[in-house]
Amino acid sequence: MTSNLHFYGPKLSKLSAFFALACAALFTAPQAAAQSAPELSLARLDCGTPVPMLVARFNDTWAFTDKKLTFTFSCYLIKRGDDYFLWDTGHAMTAGAPAPKVSIVDQLAQINVKPEQIKYVGISHYHADHTGQVDSFPGATVLIGKGDWEGITAAKPNVGANVAPFTHWIKGGGKLEALSGDKDVFGDGTVVIINTPGHTPGHHSLLIKLAGAGNFLITGDLAHFQENYAMNGVPTFNYHRGDTLASLDRFKTAAANLKATVIIQHDARDVGKLPAWPGFMK
Repeated sequence: MTSNLHFYGPKLSKLSAFFALACAALFTAPQAAAQSAPELSLARLDCGTPVPMLVARFNDTWAFTDKKLTFTFSCYLIKRGDDYFLWDTGHAMTAGAPAPKVSIVDQLAQINVKPEQIKYVGISHYHADHTGQVDSFPGATVLIGKGDWEGITAAKPNVGANVAPFTHWIKGGGKLEALSGDKDVFGDGTVVIINTPGHTPGHHSLLIKLAGAGNFLITGDLAHFQENYAMNGVPTFNYHRGDTLASLDRFKTAAANLKATVIIQHDARDVGKLPAWPGFMK
């Protein structure tokens, strides 16, 4: 018996040490990962000149027949460590009255960021007021809903699809990913492009999880103003009514579960939820 104990004792000791180290690694790894995670911050850019608009056609149940609101045109810049992600690209500089006063490229220059530093451009949907300046970022990987990309590249493009700014990617000159569902942009759950079809076939919204300020959900054109969001209003020109309502349900449920701040991109009353450019929320 003494001989057996003498034989197994050192092995048991080594095994115990191994488990102790493994347990220590298990408990310290999440802390180390949290400490090494790149800092995330969010900013709002002006991507069009606000215009007054009658909103009757933004609801197909004859609500708001006499209501007029000021529509804003916004884009969003996310900085994650040294990586930059741009959400939507607003109106083109040639868009007339709603054209931006300052281009996205010139706004980025105010914080010493060059177009080639934009790693990803996320597109909520293919309409001109969200895609007008995408061709300013030919080196970026474009992330766009599969349904919208098919609508852009069809022999007869979908009505409302803004094709011209995507010529570089249509010809294969740049990287593009057509999203059939959600997309975890950086693989850590902090920036997620959410599948919310209905306004267009491949419409998406955006979730950002900031360490300090909390969670933000940005609508794209899932809803255009606060009252319509509250009552699940569907614009008369949406691609699919049922998909719109299902997407609104998903988005609102997610907002409640995440205790997220909702930003409606076209509603002037939501502008103040983020600092004025070039300020960032962290």
